[in-house]
Amino acid sequence: MKTIRVVAAIIRDNNRIFATQRGYGEFKDGWEFPGGKIEEGESPEKAIAREIKEELDADIIVGDLLTTVEYDYPQFHLSMDCFWAELAPGSDMKLLEHEAAKWLTIDEIDTVDWLPADIEITRCIREACKKASEAQT
Repeated sequence: MKTIRVVAAIIRDNNRIFATQRGYGEFKDGWEFPGGKIEEGESPEKAIAREIKEELDADIIVGDLLTTVEYDYPQFHLSMDCFWAELAPGSDMKLLEHEAAKWLTIDEIDTVDWLPADIEITRCIREACKKASEAQT
């Protein structure tokens, strides 16, 4: 089975996470974290910064790796490096490839129809937020 290596940005703003709805392809209308394929010779960090610029016309500050999701779709295996990110100061997002987007709190994270591989990311986000909350108490 062919493996496709991609990256996803978990863009945070205070207690909210940015989600996008696919506007094309086999998974049209499904919700995902923005990102895309890693090009040959490109680091995952460079790939996610490039993809966000291409998809959202925004500059981001790439943070730590949250998780790597390994998921088998019927036609291919997806290996997705998921990085925390935030918008660079003065940067705004425009939807260039997605049909919709929204900011979700942790309590709202399950209110959209995530693509299968992205469901695992939501579990990791909840776990990371729980640990952060416990560390503050």
